[in-house]
Amino acid sequence: MNIGEVSRRSGLSDKTIRYYESIDLVKPMRHDNGYRTFRESDLKKLVFLGRSRSLGFSIEDCRTLLLLNEDESRSSREVKQIAQQHLDQIDKKISNLLDMQRSLALLVESCAGDNRRECPILDSLGQPDDAIA
Repeated sequence: MNIGEVSRRSGLSDKTIRYYESIDLVKPMRHDNGYRTFRESDLKKLVFLGRSRSLGFSIEDCRTLLLLNEDESRSSREVKQIAQQHLDQIDKKISNLLDMQRSLALLVESCAGDNRRECPILDSLGQPDDAIA
């Protein structure tokens, strides 16, 4: 398969595929003329990478997961540990986003949004975090 076909079948852009190749996540065959030929195994890796990245795994986590996927002697414990750490990070981000949402909702609620110059939103943004009640 050429890069266009593997791109279409994997759902990844040519640029992303080239990037994954540049960091040795996939290693298509190269012909003397420099053209790449992707095998079915390369396509499977690219699909795996696309799905992993869509779940927010880092490139290094993807690299580790790919290696574990190919390791016949692996235990699911290692895979679960990586996934659990990522899930914990997502939970933390969600908590932070919810805190941001509550804070911003309070600011929006406190602003009249009329023609007056006074704006509690701008006043609050100019205060250090510890000064905001």
